[in-house]
Amino acid sequence: MTERRQRDLEHLPLVQRERLSHIDFKLYFLGELRRADVVERFETGPAGATRDIAQYREIAPENLELDPATKVYRPTPAFTPLFEHSPQRVLTALSQGFGEGIGNQLQPMVRCEFPNALSLPKMSVLAPITRAINRGKAISLGYTSIESGKTQREIVPLALVDIGIRWHVRAFDRRSQQFRDFVFTRMANPTVLEDSPISKEETVEHDVQWSRIIELELIPHPEHPRPEVVRMDYDMPDGVLKVKVRAANAGYMLRRWTVDCSPDHSLRGLEYALWLPDPLALYGASNASLAPGYKDPRSDGPNRTIKAL
Repeated sequence: MTERRQRDLEHLPLVQRERLSHIDFKLYFLGELRRADVVERFETGPAGATRDIAQYREIAPENLELDPATKVYRPTPAFTPLFEHSPQRVLTALSQGFGEGIGNQLQPMVRCEFPNALSLPKMSVLAPITRAINRGKAISLGYTSIESGKTQREIVPLALVDIGIRWHVRAFDRRSQQFRDFVFTRMANPTVLEDSPISKEETVEHDVQWSRIIELELIPHPEHPRPEVVRMDYDMPDGVLKVKVRAANAGYMLRRWTVDCSPDHSLRGLEYALWLPDPLALYGASNASLAPGYKDPRSDGPNRTIKAL
């Protein structure tokens, strides 16, 4: 974006920048824009939509042209996006819409397919947890774990985590006096404890595993038949992909990404496109043993297993 464009946008109100961003999105990713697109998305009148399109044309006149036959604006060959669009947000919008629809009605913008989630929390369980996170409150709930069976717990929820196959909440467990991960589908009757004060030891600032950021350097798997394809898939022209993860989530993420973490890159299969050459990067991560093939380089014995909650 040129400096002039940046200055022009900075002087506009936030709500108008949002409308111009939507115009930019429609042109860039769908190749067409109608005045009704702005009217329907922002519930503004036709005159307001016309003003927004005129404002966009004033800032980026080379980006769009009107097809007089269809009254549709289309991007020109010289189009360059006026806004920076996050890939994840774009893909979410294209596959699920911009919040259009009510309840379970999803309205994708283009034909697409994405896997159904096999494990999702009940809204009656999720809502008290998110209220507690937002307000800094504790929760009382029943919880069934593999290790302890069904117990009654008090936890202080800190953050939601998506590990690809399920969602869980990072929380301080008053029963064990530790920060742990609690799976939503194993919870029963969570209730916000309005009159239970939170001590500083129960806050996210004291969760060392959550606060610690680990930088991982991943490379194409040495046994992959086409390492150049791996470099293309992961946009790693220099052959190294650097990612940062929280220590509390490192094992989950490496498993989700199917990264071979064995010291001798011994895992086989095209699903193992990446290898972690330095297992010491996971030093101190509480769930490192969840990473595929990981062996603690400081121990000659078997890995310490992570107790499932």
